[in-house]
Amino acid sequence: STMRKRKTTDSPHSSTDLSKGKEKLRLKQEVGLISAVSLIAGTMIGSGIFMSPEWVLHHMGSPASSLLIWAACGLLAMFGALSYAELGTIIKESGGEYIYILRIFGSFPAFLFAYTSVILVRPAGLAAVCLSFAEYAVAPFYPGCSSPQVVIKCTAAACILLLTIINCLNVKLATSVMNIFTAAKLLALLVIVVGGLVLLAKGQTQSFQNAFQNTTAGIGAVGVAFYQGLWSYDGWNNLNYVTEELKKPEVTLPRAVMIAIPLVTCLYLLVNVSYLAAMTPSELLSSGAVAVTWGDKVLGSWAWLISLSVALSTFGSSNGTFFSGGRVCYIAAREGHMPDILSMAHVRCLTPSPALLFTSAMSLIMIISGSFTSIVNFFSFIAWFFYGMTISGLLYLKIKKPELPRSYKVPIIIPIIVLIAAVYLVLAPIIDQPQFEILYIVLFIFSGVILYFPLVRFKCHPRFLQRVTLHLQLFLEVAPTTRDAN
Repeated sequence: STMRKRKTTDSPHSSTDLSKGKEKLRLKQEVGLISAVSLIAGTMIGSGIFMSPEWVLHHMGSPASSLLIWAACGLLAMFGALSYAELGTIIKESGGEYIYILRIFGSFPAFLFAYTSVILVRPAGLAAVCLSFAEYAVAPFYPGCSSPQVVIKCTAAACILLLTIINCLNVKLATSVMNIFTAAKLLALLVIVVGGLVLLAKGQTQSFQNAFQNTTAGIGAVGVAFYQGLWSYDGWNNLNYVTEELKKPEVTLPRAVMIAIPLVTCLYLLVNVSYLAAMTPSELLSSGAVAVTWGDKVLGSWAWLISLSVALSTFGSSNGTFFSGGRVCYIAAREGHMPDILSMAHVRCLTPSPALLFTSAMSLIMIISGSFTSIVNFFSFIAWFFYGMTISGLLYLKIKKPELPRSYKVPIIIPIIVLIAAVYLVLAPIIDQPQFEILYIVLFIFSGVILYFPLVRFKCHPRFLQRVTLHLQLFLEVAPTTRDAN
């Protein structure tokens, strides 16, 4: 059949196994601690820290309260990632939320997550980041005016195609690109941090006098400020999508989380302090792109370095999003929730190339149509709905199945705090400012019911799909894979 669930296992120490005269194929374990830290930090540090600070300040009203929001967002991301680290040591499979929801709650909710993530969330998120990259990359060629939309879209499409080639060729190549770009963007943030410290040493502290003045206390405003901040922290859960490709996942997963997220949080806070040292709150609020304004004020003729840094940062972030997003599609297909061809890997490169090509195609459609902007605005709503479901699954395992072997345990209060935050972040926009777009998203999620029962539950597959799968398998040089037996 074109959709089926495999229960074969394989040795975790080799990429192929000749047993009983039959060769088995699976993805290599090539992601070490440095690459794991780069995947988390490199995906988190995208365009957000260069663009979001003005919006957090706008909704909170004062510099000190906006810094508190940035710190709270970092703490929430840390708590969420630590909770996921325990899940990753109990369920040692790639796929992130999808595989955890599948193993804990069953097939139907897992299919709804996969359907929403593979068709909408991941491709649209990748398209958004690539468009952000394109905007900064082409801006120097159109000084004094806005760049043509056609040029931006073509550049974004070229970015996606380049990422597809890199990720399809070799896992090590993709992680090397991630490591290089993560180093570049950390260097760029350090330049901003050092510049801010120099300004503070010179006595430019006017933004921090009466720092809590004009603070907004409304629940809705705080919720929206959290959304803006959390957009910059998005990617804290990316390592759980590639658990099977980690070297010693039971050690690497929690260790990488404990290194990457505090590092990013400290950098974000210091960068915000630097922005406020260079600009007054009113100047920061009137800035179209905070980092570029900071560069003009502090670096002078070297301000172009900031635009270059943002372009590099968003490219690296899109590579991390693409790397992990393709794995969701691949794992869902392997579990029988997507067409079987998407669960296969290239016989020589050992990469999930069909799943990566599918993610790429969906992202290109989003870029060409240009109609995904309103959907992107509500990503946090979808994301935190499924984060909440996943965290409630961890609480269930901690209370009902404490005997399950796990190499890392998070204190139960941490997932409880994350679950309360998830419920708040899902309900806050609905209660404070209900909009039709949220209803459309909910309807889209549950439209998966129409596909689930005939295709997955009752396995009604048209015969021609088998022939299509076979031809695609030959054309793409791919073969079925086995699951890691961790």
